Amino acid sequence: MARPTLLLLPGLMCDRAAWAPQVEAFGSRFDCLVPHYGTLDSLPAMAAQVLREAPPGPLSVAGHSMGGRLAFEMWAQAPQRIERLALLDTSYHPLPVGAEGERERSGRYALLEIARRRGLRAMAREWAQGMVHPSRLGTPVFEAVLDMFERSSAEAFAAQIEALLARRDATALLATIDVPTLVLCGREDAWSPPSRHEFMHRHIAGSTLAVIEHCGHMSTMEAPAAVNAALAGWLGGPLANRAAPDGV
Repeated sequence: MARPTLLLLPGLMCDRAAWAPQVEAFGSRFDCLVPHYGTLDSLPAMAAQVLREAPPGPLSVAGHSMGGRLAFEMWAQAPQRIERLALLDTSYHPLPVGAEGERERSGRYALLEIARRRGLRAMAREWAQGMVHPSRLGTPVFEAVLDMFERSSAEAFAAQIEALLARRDATALLATIDVPTLVLCGREDAWSPPSRHEFMHRHIAGSTLAVIEHCGHMSTMEAPAAVNAALAGWLGGPLANRAAPDGV
């Protein structure tokens, strides 16, 4: 009998290493899959590829950072495939209009220029300063984040930047989510702060909110024990009683 599928969606420039503690913790019970997005440059295209490549049957889907954005796209495309949803260190808001949006756009392109001129690790060392809790700067966790970014490519970085700049406003999707949902972030996540997760929690009926203390944006790597405890509760909770979709 096939094991249930736990789909772990990595964020911008991240790979399997971002989810390694979770694969280790849950790999004996679940078929843990960490997709690779290649150089796809839109979140809907990434979602379509992940759904196409995923095994048949219900999916438990956890998305970190950009992976949470991708989880929203999967929900928009095929909610009947998803039986549980976890949104980690992510958000729902689109690219802001006006000056704030232009600052984000120019900031992302500036990092891309550094990656192209000086290499991915140099870019990552500058970018990742705000991605972990200040106490973890210069630690093996921080170096593991740099290693992960360095394994990617400037081409993938450029494609994923375009995907994020064109991200949807997922606010309206929140009220449609009717499966067991975990909303989690680090207390000191400067990229996707607790206030945004509190908003998602309020608008997703029956969701669970977990805020991990002494933790930044890279929660799965920074605080694996606390994250795994929250995920264990999410995976062990009851499933929603959902009507079968038409034609099934």
